[in-house]
Amino acid sequence: MPQIATRPVETVEPDTQDVTQTGEPVVAHIVRTDPGESAAAKVLEARIYGTPLEALCGHVWVPSRDPKQLPLCQKCKDVYEMYRSFNEGLPDRPNE
Repeated sequence: MPQIATRPVETVEPDTQDVTQTGEPVVAHIVRTDPGESAAAKVLEARIYGTPLEALCGHVWVPSRDPKQLPLCQKCKDVYEMYRSFNEGLPDRPNE
């Protein structure tokens, strides 16, 4: 009998390595501070030492980006507006 040479079948699979980013959008948060504390100093210290901060909305994170490049968290804005309604003299936006 004659022998027939066969080649292995090659299959080409489409590239499915595209990763869709999920989760919460990246936003800037308003840092929760105690009276007399500077939010800017607190953020700087957290960036240097890698310590987590808590936002007005309750989100806890270690800052690593320039917050001026990000949209402001709507929940933090809402909480700050509520604080303003009970405390006269607070500015429209918290000190940066």
